[in-house]
Amino acid sequence: MKYRPDIDGLRAVAVLPVILFHAGMDSFSGGYVGVDVFFVVSGFLITSILAHSLDEGRFSIVEFYERRARRILPALFLVILVCIPLAWMTMPADAFTDFFKSVIATITFSSNVLFWLELAISKAPQS
Repeated sequence: MKYRPDIDGLRAVAVLPVILFHAGMDSFSGGYVGVDVFFVVSGFLITSILAHSLDEGRFSIVEFYERRARRILPALFLVILVCIPLAWMTMPADAFTDFFKSVIATITFSSNVLFWLELAISKAPQS
């Protein structure tokens, strides 16, 4: 698939409300919609790549996931390595403990399980 400047433009338009939402600007309370746009764009791009590979008879699920890992994992681990010392220097001990649990869950790709367990514990009946 060749480069699509229109899709890059759509990404730029979608990221702005997300950033403004996280910056706390009340007028962008619907900024999360930008995340939905990113998912749609990603689905379009991945489907296009897969369809092209299948048409050419060269699709490999292993290579597909290897490319995704080579693209995503370095940034993930860089962010984790930068955030750990910053969190250690700035967070109270109990908050850092919770943060570190999230780091472990992120590294093991089990964040949803951690959040589900924390939600179940917080909603458990108190005696």
